[in-house]
Amino acid sequence: MSRPVERTARHGEPGGDLHVTSGPGLPRGLVIPAHELVEQFSRSSGPGGQSVNTTDSKVELRFDVASSVAFSDQQRSRALDRLGPLVVVTASEHRSQHRNRVAARTRLADRVREALAPPPATRVPTKPSRGAKRRRVDSKVRRGQLKALRGRVRDS
Repeated sequence: MSRPVERTARHGEPGGDLHVTSGPGLPRGLVIPAHELVEQFSRSSGPGGQSVNTTDSKVELRFDVASSVAFSDQQRSRALDRLGPLVVVTASEHRSQHRNRVAARTRLADRVREALAPPPATRVPTKPSRGAKRRRVDSKVRRGQLKALRGRVRDS
């Protein structure tokens, strides 16, 4: 069994800085420096051809949320609450290591974007108005009268 190869991503490679696009809670986006991302490669059990047993195409991407310099204090606390101190993303669905690296980075960016989004606004329950209640009761009465007319016809 081969040992997994561990490398830190360098700028300029597919494992350079990770750009998280803007979204709710991230109006200008976010850049996670490459030195905070650790990629680990190992043999994949996924799809492949003749070289599937010899290539390290599975990618495991690790990101330490607690010690990241990319977040503000508020963003860090929100990310720690929702993601935990360490995020690990794996990708092995492609045959090529490069495509798995891209897939893992995309998944990590999506998870960070979702974690930093503010919670949805709480719904304020409302009561039906007096007119709405009256209209509801009137329609029920009308419906009841209509159904009463469907009975047998009686001689008077």
